Amino acid sequence: MSSESTPALVKGAAGVESTESGGPAPAGQPARSPRSRSTAAYLRYAAGKLAGAAVSLFAVLVTSFFLFRLIPGDPVKQMTGGRQVSTEQIAAMRREFGLDLPLWQQFTQYCGKALTGDFGTSYQFRAPVIDKIAEALPATLLLTGTAFVIYTLLGIWLGARSAWRNGSAGDRTNTAFALTLYSVPSFWLGLLLIITLSVGIGPIPGLFPTGGMESGSTTGFDRVLDIAHHMVLPVITLVAVEYARTLLVMRSSLLDEMGSDYLTTARAKGLRDDLVRRKHAVPNAMLPTVTLLFVNLGTTVAGAILVETVFSWPGLGGLFYQALSVPDLPLVQALFFVFASAVILMNTLADVIYPLLDPRVGR
Repeated sequence: MSSESTPALVKGAAGVESTESGGPAPAGQPARSPRSRSTAAYLRYAAGKLAGAAVSLFAVLVTSFFLFRLIPGDPVKQMTGGRQVSTEQIAAMRREFGLDLPLWQQFTQYCGKALTGDFGTSYQFRAPVIDKIAEALPATLLLTGTAFVIYTLLGIWLGARSAWRNGSAGDRTNTAFALTLYSVPSFWLGLLLIITLSVGIGPIPGLFPTGGMESGSTTGFDRVLDIAHHMVLPVITLVAVEYARTLLVMRSSLLDEMGSDYLTTARAKGLRDDLVRRKHAVPNAMLPTVTLLFVNLGTTVAGAILVETVFSWPGLGGLFYQALSVPDLPLVQALFFVFASAVILMNTLADVIYPLLDPRVGR
């Protein structure tokens, strides 16, 4: 062995940092730690998901423009309400709303303004679309947020109990009842609740309002109680349809965990069965359920259209129904974009957060 190779061997034995491939790091370049490599991998993963979300949002923007122009009907004629108007007046209204421009020019203007948050002016309300959405958004968030909290807690609790007592009468009853409600159309269930609990049928009196958000004649705490009274039936409708998905996912995840060795070890240590379930099994089974919760949050906002329409709830769903009947193209396009964006953003948020809960994802 030559004397020139001896210093290199000595230097290598002295603990020179190696690169990821196992060889020595180049001179002047520090080796990356496993933690920094993990962070870089996560950032690449998150950037890919965010880029995919941006592409999806642009696709929704394009789709919302062309989709609703396939709806039959003339917005200008609908706005005149069948009144006799001159050709000059119709032409003036078309110029006012930009309907006289070629389709490609309408599209470019729509995309350019939408990217700055300007979705145009509503045909029927003669007000900025973004203002009408801002007015209706609190009512939708109140309704869907309340339903989301209730069906999430209910689904996780019942799903965990069903899985822990797999095959029991309670498990079969919970699963069958949840599947039945999950397959029921929300508008049909809402109408059924109105008939039985609002209008009253047979010996059952009418207990709740048939629609709306409030009576309009109350103030202070009485107004809060009045709004809560109006919320009962639409919240029950949303919860009944949506809690089944959380229950089934939680049940399936917990069943996968129940045969794990760490649960056998916990029992061998003398821990009570209820403690093993709450402290060990359920937290590990929550990972798929957490992902589902983000997805549910987006779909609940988008899926409240039928429920809000049935119960005349003054939220985004009811506004969408009003806009679709004209058709009020700027308002319909903007609401469609809001509903689709809620689903896309919640899915993306779930994708970005999941690797933080389970490091095996995205590496």
